[in-house]
Amino acid sequence: MLMLVFSVCSPAELRAESSIAYRPNLIGEPLTDRPWITDLAVGDVSGDGVLDIVFCEGKLNEVGVLQGRGDGDFETVSKIQGLEGPAHVEIVDFDRDGDSDLLVACMGVVFPNNDLIGSVVILENLGTLAFEKHVILENTFRVTDVQAGDLDGDGDLDLSVAQFGYLEGQVQWMENLGDWKFKGVVLVDLPGAIHAPIYDMDSDGDLDIVSIVSQQWEELYLFQNEDGAFADEVVFGSLNEDYGSSGISIEDLDQDGDPDILYTNGDGFDYSIPGSRPWHGVQWLENQGSEGFEFHRIGAFEGAYSPLALDVDDDGDLDVVVASCFNDWTGGKAHSLVYFENDGAMNFTMRPLATEPTHLSIVDAADVDGDGIEELVTGGFHAYPPWDRMSRIAVWERVK
Repeated sequence: MLMLVFSVCSPAELRAESSIAYRPNLIGEPLTDRPWITDLAVGDVSGDGVLDIVFCEGKLNEVGVLQGRGDGDFETVSKIQGLEGPAHVEIVDFDRDGDSDLLVACMGVVFPNNDLIGSVVILENLGTLAFEKHVILENTFRVTDVQAGDLDGDGDLDLSVAQFGYLEGQVQWMENLGDWKFKGVVLVDLPGAIHAPIYDMDSDGDLDIVSIVSQQWEELYLFQNEDGAFADEVVFGSLNEDYGSSGISIEDLDQDGDPDILYTNGDGFDYSIPGSRPWHGVQWLENQGSEGFEFHRIGAFEGAYSPLALDVDDDGDLDVVVASCFNDWTGGKAHSLVYFENDGAMNFTMRPLATEPTHLSIVDAADVDGDGIEELVTGGFHAYPPWDRMSRIAVWERVK
């Protein structure tokens, strides 16, 4: 039985200057409109041994593939259109044939809507960056996340699905029946689900599901796998209905051998004028095994999105990189990208990395140029002004 354990901690939240610097390089096609990059993933999709970037464009209803050249440069080689409101993409060899397929969660439309317009699509890689579309779930609540794992232990990949909906939504897992057919099992019936990563959270050898239910409830769920059935536990909940849950990632942040949960609250999408709130920030839930999860506030950060554990300063411990999607961009001083430096004792100090491009919805890390140093990769979601410091996809090179 997992329990939420609260502790009092006081990590430093100073906006200290950073000795680490990154230089953004805007890649892909020139900007001709206001990009709505809702997600991206880095992996070898083309099968040539070089990392590519796959991204979702929520306004243009397409998933794009930027093929890497191995030196940090990319070119747009594929656009899969007709994917309505794509919100999340995963690179995974779903059919186990040796190449990388794409799992896509589609909201139908990105902005709030009660209609049953969501779908889950698997893009089967046919080689030479051509894909066959398999729609495995449609006419349903808007889908915000889909991830793959062998949840029932039968040797094939099943799916976890988060469905934001609007006034109705849910989290479910979908059993793989073969031949691109699936059976859905609802885990919770609440609107606002935004992520559903799959991981063995309790180290018992099977895969569990973690999910955020945002909107009114602002709760973090763990669905523990018990021989193919899932017991749900709320491992964090905020009494602030406007908390703004915006992202989670599963990371062993304290490097003690078990998975923790990084968690941002920075959503500002619901306001008449989108923007930040003073309680926005970053936290981690430390895995205490049978004693539950202990909540730690890492630091405040306006509009926090997309938490990522990375040893930014090469000192052997994990820092936390965070993007800002909703901030006060009008003065030119708000930070769009920061990292929280770990002092080795799990105390964190916020170090600014950039004030532009603004409106960053997603950040990932990978060594895309083969120099042994991981670059940052970001996507810009420009659904509200100002429009003067925009980006679609940017690769951030560490300045040596």
